[in-house]
Amino acid sequence: MFEQFSGGYYLGKLYVEPHDGERAVIHRDDHEAVNEQLYTDGEGIERLDAPLVMKVDTTHFPVHGDEGVPSGTLAVPAELLDETSPSQREVLLAKANRAMELLQYSGWQPATGV
Repeated sequence: MFEQFSGGYYLGKLYVEPHDGERAVIHRDDHEAVNEQLYTDGEGIERLDAPLVMKVDTTHFPVHGDEGVPSGTLAVPAELLDETSPSQREVLLAKANRAMELLQYSGWQPATGV
């Protein structure tokens, strides 16, 4: 789904569609698979539910898993997109270290006791 792009990002193509939800989402299974493939190092207990950080156009946003989204689709709050019609688009996915930096800047904190 994603391939090496730069020191801070992977590049992939997803079907991007606007939606009226409050946060960006991809199918839960896709979310866990990307987390496991690109964000874990295989040591100890690792989270698979932490938000991914993606960039479409010029905007970064956290992406969560949701059962209601078709596989291969990124549903983004309409106000975060430059276009209003669904289309297949290139999407940047922040690498683990960069993603954590961006999440911390936005105020996200991992749940305790996990």
